[in-house]
Amino acid sequence: MKVTKDKVEKGQAFLTVETEPAEVEKSLVEAYRHLVQRVNVPGFRKGKAPRPILERYVGKQSLLNEAIEHLVPDAYEKALKEQSIEAIAQPQIEVTQTEPTVTFKATVPLMPVVKLGDYKSIRMAPEPVTVTDEQVNQAIEVLRHQHATWEPVTRPVQYNDLVILDIESHIGNAPFINQKGLQYHAAEDRTFPAPGFAAQVVGMKQGEEKEFKLTFPKDYPRAELAEKETSFKVKVGEIKQEVLSELNDDFAKLVNPEFATFEALKQRVAENLKARAEEKARVEFEDKVIAEVAKTAQIEFPPVLVEREMQRMLEEESRRFQMQGADFGEYLKSTKKTGEQLRQELEPVAVKRVTQSLVLSKVAEEEKVDVSDAEIDNEIENMVKGVSEKKEELQKAFNNPNSRESIKRVLLTRKTVHRLSEIARSSASESPAGTEAEPKATKRKKKTTEVEGSKEEEHDKQ
Repeated sequence: MKVTKDKVEKGQAFLTVETEPAEVEKSLVEAYRHLVQRVNVPGFRKGKAPRPILERYVGKQSLLNEAIEHLVPDAYEKALKEQSIEAIAQPQIEVTQTEPTVTFKATVPLMPVVKLGDYKSIRMAPEPVTVTDEQVNQAIEVLRHQHATWEPVTRPVQYNDLVILDIESHIGNAPFINQKGLQYHAAEDRTFPAPGFAAQVVGMKQGEEKEFKLTFPKDYPRAELAEKETSFKVKVGEIKQEVLSELNDDFAKLVNPEFATFEALKQRVAENLKARAEEKARVEFEDKVIAEVAKTAQIEFPPVLVEREMQRMLEEESRRFQMQGADFGEYLKSTKKTGEQLRQELEPVAVKRVTQSLVLSKVAEEEKVDVSDAEIDNEIENMVKGVSEKKEELQKAFNNPNSRESIKRVLLTRKTVHRLSEIARSSASESPAGTEAEPKATKRKKKTTEVEGSKEEEHDKQ
């Protein structure tokens, strides 16, 4: 057997394997032994037909195909050993010649190669977080609307009223929305059940009926409705207007009895807004750090890793639709997307995920980041905290080897991202976190963060 390594690129080795005539003949003998036991040849008991007779009966190509099915995998494995190649997935095989000997080409996915750049010199900081009085007031106004009451009125419908409607509608001959006693919030920018519907209802009186037609815009999110004309028949029942509470201590207690004063509510709203803003800034900062580390690294990996990631993303989407009681296949049909179009949309995201995952794994190796059994136990305890029913069963499920390994990977990613964040935050005059010159304050912070690590967002989905 002759093996030629044609080239190595994009994380793949390209081999040409030429077998010897003796190897082909040996495989043909094995193929005959397999086929003769499965094929009924007239005039012979099963398994007793001579090879020339069997070959004439099934055809020479059928016997050769059977031989190739056994010959190629064996020759491929020998070729890997001869070239000292470690494959991480099944190869792509193309048989290029079958006579007088068998020759095939193999595209072999190789282990990814990651060479980190000078990531320890990366310096950046999270965006500063501020919460303005306007933001606090807007948040309180949202609470005000959430805790509003609705009072019946006898005037015509106005924007932002709550209207009880009977609706009959259809698109062509197909029924669309048909419901009696529907509670409809007539917000000016609302697009349900169709853009412009609220404008048609505004001005109607209690008991009034109206018929009208609306056409969905070309760029409507539900592609199956785009540019479709819908006929509506509506009847107004009750009309209610929103009554907002005054912003005082009573309103604060209405939101939550723990707030004795309006100022206490306002302070908590500001604190919550700041916490959310800080969390958003932290995630964005970590994303920037990871992207910068990836940009300075040299990475080579086979396309099969992107294929696997795209498949995982499709499965995630399918599960999400199932949980919502919808069908992912029907959704794809409704959007009129081909499989190739969907792949083109997913590929850049999948490449980014694979790239960042490989970079973080390499950083974890370089920085000697590890996760202890105690940390896994602590994470599981946090995951089941607050669970009252079947807590023991849940703990048992999380403690099986596969689940613990999965949790370990999440924690390892989390700790690695935190490590990179520490390095990036270091000032130019300080040594990066984790070196001998690491300041005491940084070391104390590091310990605290590792304890609190279970509360941080996982980045293996980025």
